[in-house]
Amino acid sequence: MAPDLRRSRGSLGESIAADHLRDAGYEIVERNFRTRRGEIDVIATDARAIVFCEVKTRIAGGRSGPALALDAIGPAKRRRLRSLAIEWLHGRREAGEAPWRRHLRFDAIGITLSPGGRLLALEHLEDAF
Repeated sequence: MAPDLRRSRGSLGESIAADHLRDAGYEIVERNFRTRRGEIDVIATDARAIVFCEVKTRIAGGRSGPALALDAIGPAKRRRLRSLAIEWLHGRREAGEAPWRRHLRFDAIGITLSPGGRLLALEHLEDAF
């Protein structure tokens, strides 16, 4: 799949995930936090936790990657996200902007789209890793 098509598919999935989180009562703090080491797709808060969300988007019937979107989040990706979350927290704390919550959580959101870009399924796993 062409890089631009992958990027636009991923962006659509992240927008759908952010809308889902808002509808569920979360506040979106930041999207696409990037460093040279990687990216956190969505950072949100609920009443209890700062939530770092990894979003994986797949096209139904696609041939690349794992069949299920959430299967693409392996141990290396989990370690990287934890490291990026620490970096984000330190940066926000230094700037005096870190939201405070009692807990930190890592959620995973799997999005399945039709080849035409219509949402077919959304799976949100709280405290996924």
